Amino acid sequence: MSRIGSKPIEVPENVNFLKDNGNLVTISGPKGELKMKFHPDIIVNHEKSVVNVTRKTNNKDQRALHGTTRAILFNMIFGVTNGFIKELELRGVGFTALMQGERLKLTLGFSHDVYFFPPKGIDIKTAKSIITISGIDKQLVGQVAAKIRSIRPPEPFKGKGIRYVGEYVKIKKGKTVGE
Repeated sequence: MSRIGSKPIEVPENVNFLKDNGNLVTISGPKGELKMKFHPDIIVNHEKSVVNVTRKTNNKDQRALHGTTRAILFNMIFGVTNGFIKELELRGVGFTALMQGERLKLTLGFSHDVYFFPPKGIDIKTAKSIITISGIDKQLVGQVAAKIRSIRPPEPFKGKGIRYVGEYVKIKKGKTVGE
């Protein structure tokens, strides 16, 4: 039995949980609304303020989907109540990030500025060398943060680039002159 999948999920009072016959789950809360269609072999039961996830058989594929489905549902409920935040920091001389209307302008030492247009449902804020990405969909917040980081990932010799706040980048030694 899946340890994660068998845990019940508490649904707060300010969250509305709807499920139709086709395993389409709609969760709405104070921050917004999320929809997700789950595999037909996974059974999602909603009773009062508790959601339980079960599976039809003990098949290997269904065991894998069991815990994943429960984790996604939990993250959806958490997202519509609290939201998710990822923070990136810029390291490098002259590296800046600035919101211009709906687009993020990044000056990262290239010969040109890089512009990033966030998808719907994502809020980006900048302060000095910190970029804060927030939203209700955990997967989308992580994906946007990874995409921004991939524009100029931290390099291993000086550590310049975009990194997550608190991320450790191992610095390599440079070349030595042989005698």
